[in-house]
Formats: sequence, structure tokens, C-alpha cells
Amino acid sequence: MSAAAIRHYLQFSDLRADEYAYLFERAALIKRKFKAYEKHRTLHDRTLAMIFEKASTRTRVSFEAGMYQLGGSVVHLTSQGSQLGRSEPIEDTARVISRMTDIIMIRTFEQRRLERFAEYSRVPVINGLTNEYHPCQILTDIFTFIEHRGDIRGRIVAWIGDGNNMANTWAQAAMLLGFTLRVCTPHGYELDRELAAIGRVGSGSGQWEMFDDPMKACAGADLVTTDVWTSMGYEAEKQAREQAFANWCVDARMMAVAKPDALFMHCLPAHRGEEVAAEVIDGPQSVVWDEAENRMHAQKALLEYLLLGRIA
Repeated sequence: MSAAAIRHYLQFSDLRADEYAYLFERAALIKRKFKAYEKHRTLHDRTLAMIFEKASTRTRVSFEAGMYQLGGSVVHLTSQGSQLGRSEPIEDTARVISRMTDIIMIRTFEQRRLERFAEYSRVPVINGLTNEYHPCQILTDIFTFIEHRGDIRGRIVAWIGDGNNMANTWAQAAMLLGFTLRVCTPHGYELDRELAAIGRVGSGSGQWEMFDDPMKACAGADLVTTDVWTSMGYEAEKQAREQAFANWCVDARMMAVAKPDALFMHCLPAHRGEEVAAEVIDGPQSVVWDEAENRMHAQKALLEYLLLGRIA
């Protein structure tokens, strides 16, 4: 792969709306074949390197199983089990690993660390999660919404909780794909407009709105979604966050003011009784298990696209 052909996926805004349309269609095809036990091995003899500096369940299983299903192989690395944990410059690690593998997924802390790796990589790099963004999850969530309710353009998504990496990525997706994002956070935990790149992401006629009342944010929403109150790396703030977010638990009252056919999503792991009530996550409007499975199918489409481009 030539340097000019390399496409990284470091944040949601790295792809265009038409590219997402292709990925959603491709993910649907790949999922149909998976359910029918049809082989789909477009990445035969390709190798995915996975680097984890943050713990993972869904990211590891979805990428690893997905790559094997595509006919490829996987190398799994952690900072503790590699030279990254022994102070090797990340640039050197990137130079070496990208000469031995075809594509790399990294789950790490600061976005800048991921960007430094990508700068020195000879192959595509995928953001498996950073403190600032989680593009693979939002790719999956939108695919799941389309699967259940059709086009997300013109719809209303209510984000209830922390203005974190998920909220930043939802904001980019709204601007690019033309839906309305309502972000509702406690004071002091608002979405960072600079990180979300609001106003700089390609216009898809989408918009972003800020709310301080979860009930108002959920009113008339097509999708209500949330995340844990204390993300990895913020454990020292757990007690303060529990107090600040006490009124931000997505419960039956919030879902009742959303549209009658509104969906509920959560990227997992979930804490019932904290950010979401058990009756919601385990209720009929919840699609969290489809959402979890769809990480694998959406990421298979992404892996294929970054390595092979569009397939007719």
C-alpha cells in the first residue's frame, strides 16, 4: 500500500457522508452473510495488529472475531506485554509494527498518542477508543439505528450524561450525517466544542443543542443514549460524579416523553441503577444487544474499506 493510499480512522470526521452510506450498506450485507453462515473472506492473508493500553471486552472480541471471519489473522499486544510499556518511543513502535502487519487498531488514552502512531505508520490505523473520541462505537450505533428505524437524517438523538468521548463523536456524526444531537449534561461536564469540532465538520445540515434538563432533551427524541458516569481514567472522580449525575439516570419517565418508537442505546458496560434504570436497558425499547453484536459487523466493513476500498 502506497503512502498516498493510506486512510486512517482516528475520529468520525475522517470519512465523508457518502463513505458512511457505503459502510452501512456493506455492514448490512456482511451481517446477512454471517447470519446465513456464508463465508466472507475478503481479507484472506491480511493481519490486524491490536494494541491495548486500555482494558477491553467488546473492542477486542469484535475486532478479533471479525478479522478471523474475514479470513485474516490477528496479533494482540498490550503496553504491559510489549516495548510500549518499556518506554520505547511510540514512533518506533509504529514504524516496526506497520512493516509486519496490514492494519492496526489502537485503544489508548490521549488522542495525540494515537495521532503520533498514525503519523509514522505505513498502514491504516483505527481508533479503538481514546479519551477524546470513540468513532467505531458511533459507526456501530448509527448502523444499529438504521437497521431498526431507517435513515438517521432528520432524526433527534438525545445524549444524556457525560460530555465525554462518545458525546464528542456523536456531535461530529450529527454535523456530518444531518441529524439533531441534544446533549444534556450536569454543569461542569459539558461537551467540549473544540474537541467535537463543531462548526468544522463537513455540513450535513445537522445541528447540536445543549440542554440542562434530561426530560426536555428526551422530549420527542428518536433515540436516547448514554454511557457510564465514570469512564476509564477518571476513577478518582467517581464519588463526585455520582453526586453530579444523580438526576441523569435514563429511566422510564425519560423514555415516556421520547417518541413512542424511540430506541435506547448504551455502549456497555452498563451500571443498572446509575446511568440507566434496569427497566430501560432490559426493556422493549432497548437495542443494546444488537448494538453490541453490530460492533463486529460494522468494524468488518471498516477494515475491508480501509484496506480494499469500495467493493462492487
